[in-house]
Amino acid sequence: MPHFTHINVQTQDFDFAAEYKKLRDSSNSDGAIVTFVGLVRDSNLQKSVSGLFLEHYPAMTEKVLNNIVEQARSKWPLGSVSVIHRVGQLDVSDQIVFVGVTSQHRQAAYQANEFIMDFLKTQAPFWKKETTDQGDKWIEAKISDIKKSQDWC
Repeated sequence: MPHFTHINVQTQDFDFAAEYKKLRDSSNSDGAIVTFVGLVRDSNLQKSVSGLFLEHYPAMTEKVLNNIVEQARSKWPLGSVSVIHRVGQLDVSDQIVFVGVTSQHRQAAYQANEFIMDFLKTQAPFWKKETTDQGDKWIEAKISDIKKSQDWC
């Protein structure tokens, strides 16, 4: 299997082991694979969270995610890249997002993975609504996430 870019927005869960295997099998020349998986936490901003609902703008989401990956590819020598983001109703400890990258060397893989996540959190058209013990609340991007993505520029 040659290097690839895989981007998917889906309601169903993903299989971490299967996604890792796809990355590993994509090239014998890449010596590094870095992955990140984000989960639904049981608390946020000192509030108990029992669930998370994610919406997105389908016409733009894949375009923005592809653009983020292309930006990463322009900055680092990457092999394969996989971005999977879930939407719909999720429960505490459910997987939300998978980002995996391969490269010949670990530094590029680490940095590109972090870059993709930082921009995904601030640029991709996803909206999150938390279910808390004080009712449902739409969540804005954190100032720290916005600053982190600006630091890459």
